Amino acid sequence: MDTIKKLFPGVALCAVAAVPCWILGTWLPVVGGPVFGILLGMAIALVYRGDRGALTQGIQYSSKKILQYAVILLGFGLNLGQVAQVGALSLPIIVSTIATALIVAFVMCKALKVPGRTATLVGVGSSICGGSAIAATAPVIKADDEEVAQAISVIFLFNVVAALIFPTLGTVLGLSNEGFGLFAGTAVNDTSSVTAAAAAWDGMHPGSNALDQATIVKLTRTLAIIPITLVLALWQVRQEKAQATGGREEQAAGALGNFSLKRAFPLFILWFMVASAFTTIVMALGGSAELFAPLKDLSKFFIIMAMFAIGLNTDLVKLVKTGGKPIAMGFVCWVCIAAVSLGAQQLLGVW
Repeated sequence: MDTIKKLFPGVALCAVAAVPCWILGTWLPVVGGPVFGILLGMAIALVYRGDRGALTQGIQYSSKKILQYAVILLGFGLNLGQVAQVGALSLPIIVSTIATALIVAFVMCKALKVPGRTATLVGVGSSICGGSAIAATAPVIKADDEEVAQAISVIFLFNVVAALIFPTLGTVLGLSNEGFGLFAGTAVNDTSSVTAAAAAWDGMHPGSNALDQATIVKLTRTLAIIPITLVLALWQVRQEKAQATGGREEQAAGALGNFSLKRAFPLFILWFMVASAFTTIVMALGGSAELFAPLKDLSKFFIIMAMFAIGLNTDLVKLVKTGGKPIAMGFVCWVCIAAVSLGAQQLLGVW
């Protein structure tokens, strides 16, 4: 009860603030509730930077634990059966775009000297599923709130640009309806922007069903959260043990003999996998997707709460001053992903 009393004020504040952000996100899906949440938090932090007193622990809890709960609930939106049906065609394109984004992020990190955790979040957010991937990755690599805010801001910028220009670009390039579904699902970062772009395409091409195609491809990309976070967890443990042994490779290698999978594997990702498997089984037994709609909505609401909390812990002035290099990295990742997605479609004869 004491813990609940300490957490409640801050968590309640984040929940109340998330409501108008959720509403704004439904009105402007190309922006999305999480972005409104982080912007509201940063705006409040810009005006008031003093002691938050009883709110502090609840705000910290929202930015960390609530974010993990959101990822777990995200699993209830994944029907692995649907993913498997589309995966045969989309998987080569998904793998190539993810690999491209991660390689480009690594190269740009070294070339521009972008901080490692920020570069990782931008690379993962660009390659997998925007805010959700950042939410899953941040606890694993122990990113702080300002690094998360930086990555979310970069991803948001190019999400909006993609949602606005990709439908017209696809028309100019002569993409088929199926081709645009693959393009939107693999080259746009966040789910809300994927659906916005695909819905715009369907509006421009009556009879098209690119929205369903793009959504399922996007969900298939989401599964990449699992191997990516596991690899990052293993890497994080290796880094920590190397530091503990003074960076001496021989001792670090020996220390890895005591490696603990339980410690390295993010448990919330395990529950995300369980939620996905449960959804798939229920759907296979004839259950309706509507059964899981409230849990999917709750996941989105939790992400908005967490983003508001992260915004409260972010120095907007510092974010703007240090934002040039991450934006440049995000731009190069975005362009390369789009180019590889289109090139892979050409090779596979989908275009």
